[in-house]
Amino acid sequence: MATTYMTAEGLQKLKDELQFLEGTERPRVIAAIAEARDKGDLSENAEYDAAKEEQGHLESKIALLKSKIVEARIIDESSIKTDEVQILTKVRVKNRSNGQEKTYQLVTEGEANILEGKIAVTTPIAKGLLGKKVGEIAQVKVPAGVLEFEVLEIGL
Repeated sequence: MATTYMTAEGLQKLKDELQFLEGTERPRVIAAIAEARDKGDLSENAEYDAAKEEQGHLESKIALLKSKIVEARIIDESSIKTDEVQILTKVRVKNRSNGQEKTYQLVTEGEANILEGKIAVTTPIAKGLLGKKVGEIAQVKVPAGVLEFEVLEIGL
């Protein structure tokens, strides 16, 4: 797995999720397997099969989280400048076709959450905004065509 750059907050979220999966979900799945096993013949026990499948998915997710945590490199937020759009900056933009304003924070893929206005730096909008300064226009290719965003404000 490649190195993943993230904030300290993003790394803590991964650690919290891992702790939940290992401390809460793993014991729940183990209990479900034991309960299904106690019901008799395993060759025709759909509950047992479902619980074992869930255990496989859970263990895969745990392994992936552990790998991400080990490979994570923390970004020093104090070194981020706001003279141009870059990772971790918040940028307020205006869609030039409809006049709508939005604020996005450019984050790593692991921290992206569109409901919180956090978009991954790998998305078309973020790629179009990277390196832009206040007043500049970003042309972003999307499946529906090309959108133009005017950069109104950059901050942390």
